[in-house]
Amino acid sequence: MAAVNTLREKILLAQKGDQHAFRHLLEFYWNDVYGFMLQRTQNENEAEDLTVRCFGKAFEKITTYNPDFGFKTWLTTIAKNLHIDQIRKETISAVTTETSQEIAQNIADSSPHPEDDLIRKQRLETLLSNIKTLKPHYRDVIQLKYLHELTIKQMAKELHTNESTVKVKLMRARKLLAEILANQDT
Repeated sequence: MAAVNTLREKILLAQKGDQHAFRHLLEFYWNDVYGFMLQRTQNENEAEDLTVRCFGKAFEKITTYNPDFGFKTWLTTIAKNLHIDQIRKETISAVTTETSQEIAQNIADSSPHPEDDLIRKQRLETLLSNIKTLKPHYRDVIQLKYLHELTIKQMAKELHTNESTVKVKLMRARKLLAEILANQDT
């Protein structure tokens, strides 16, 4: 019963913005959410990425959590919805790509145009320059995760820190990078 009260206290503190409470909840529920995502995706890297996104979204929306329901259930619902969204995006992308390729083949040569390569390179350069604007500890976790494709465990070893610190930094770095990119679009 004491553990349940402690979790309720941590949730209330997290709703008030307490970073230590966030970290405690992330550590306590990480394996549950990660295991759920691993079961759904059958891919460790994808499960890790979706788990980080799940906690990011959960902590962003924690004030909307209703204590009448289990916190683990709430997190699992967020994780499930993120996975469904990802599947939809992949399906739409695949359908769009197939349709685009069919149209392109009917219209002209399907070989990539130099303009397409230039646009891709410019987008990558923009993304890399935005990553460089992050503080070094956030930049490092983004680069290790997405450019070097390391797991959380490998990142912790590389950065000489524990896995929960890496998880929190990765979650925050993703949020900061998303904000930077969103501000450029406006």
